[in-house]
Amino acid sequence: MDYRALIAKRYLTSPRSVSLISRITAISVAGVALGVAALIVVLSVLNGFFEFVRDMLISYDPHIRIVSVEERGFEPDDSLLSAMAAWPGVQTVSPYVEGKALLLHEGRADVNKVVIVRGVDASSLDTDQGVVPGTTLGRFDVDRVDGRPGIVLGRRLGERLLLSPGGGSAPPSRIALLSAPAIERMYTRVLSSSPIRQFEVRGLFQLETVFDESHAFVGLQEAQTLFRMGSTVSGIDVRLSNLQQTDAYKAWLSDRLDQERYAVLTWYDLHRGLYDVMQLEKWGASLVLFLIVIVAAFNIIGSLTMIVIEKQGDVGALRAMGVSARNIRRIFLAEGALIGLVGAGTGLALGLAVSWLQLRYGLVSLPGSDSFLIDAYPVSIRLLDLALVTGSALVLCVLAAWYPAYRAASIPPAVALRMDG
Repeated sequence: MDYRALIAKRYLTSPRSVSLISRITAISVAGVALGVAALIVVLSVLNGFFEFVRDMLISYDPHIRIVSVEERGFEPDDSLLSAMAAWPGVQTVSPYVEGKALLLHEGRADVNKVVIVRGVDASSLDTDQGVVPGTTLGRFDVDRVDGRPGIVLGRRLGERLLLSPGGGSAPPSRIALLSAPAIERMYTRVLSSSPIRQFEVRGLFQLETVFDESHAFVGLQEAQTLFRMGSTVSGIDVRLSNLQQTDAYKAWLSDRLDQERYAVLTWYDLHRGLYDVMQLEKWGASLVLFLIVIVAAFNIIGSLTMIVIEKQGDVGALRAMGVSARNIRRIFLAEGALIGLVGAGTGLALGLAVSWLQLRYGLVSLPGSDSFLIDAYPVSIRLLDLALVTGSALVLCVLAAWYPAYRAASIPPAVALRMDG
């Protein structure tokens, strides 16, 4: 081991003539450890909440969405769909039509409400994620059967309206949808045929409360007719085999699409405001908790300054033996690094242990967890966060040792020996 590191280690571990120095050093190490552990636990919990919200939203949102720059929509021609499916990681490519419509139900006229209607091609949907596996009552069927199209609603909305897909001898419920163009047509063309389109309830899905109470799915062509869009669509949803490929796929797709006609949005872009707020909360909480490490760094300055005063004779002896001021400075910088290594290492182990216990056993439950989809605080440990926290703590400890190291290196050898004598 290098002699500078040996001297630094001895200065930290040897008995003190003034016990207060040892206590301040121990407090410094404990402060660094506590700050690092708190940062790791809090960052892991905030990461867990971020991933939980992301996975919940992606359960019905796509990984990539292509929309028209103009509001009128666009034609989903085969060349466009083929170009989008050329990426090796693409699982599904699904054109859709989306708009708002008034849902009418004869049995419960008092709760008729506006819902978001999405027209989809059932054959192109992902059968492993989203609304298809989330259909818990009935089946996801929006095709036309016996001249009547099907509709799939959120389960909470269906329960409020007393709707069911039927079963046994009970027939399926029937509802009607009235779009804004249809309402306009009703008032401008009194003698025309009724614009109200009736649907047969085929299934009820259950994903997330807000989504379940406001969304309904019908066939793609039925939605085009309902919203009078002709053969155009509102956009195209894409799901990938790996969520981490979304940025690369967006860049690849943007190079091949006309930027004046199409806009490419990732899952992050679809809810950017929410995700940005969660990231801001994460780094804001990190900054506040990092103050614990900063306070510990001030203790390091005090303890190392007292060690410099106590070891002035040793500094003079080392200088008399030919040790340069630069190496004297490195001895005390090494002391700061040792304090940082011990404190950050202890905090890293403690933070990982607490995070793992929470992840494995859910020790701390959420207050009022009956109203949430999870029972305990979620945890997600990221290597980048661990490296940033421990590395920042170590660097701060070394910086805190700079002033005592500079002061020790600036002591003349004769003065140091005379004061020691």
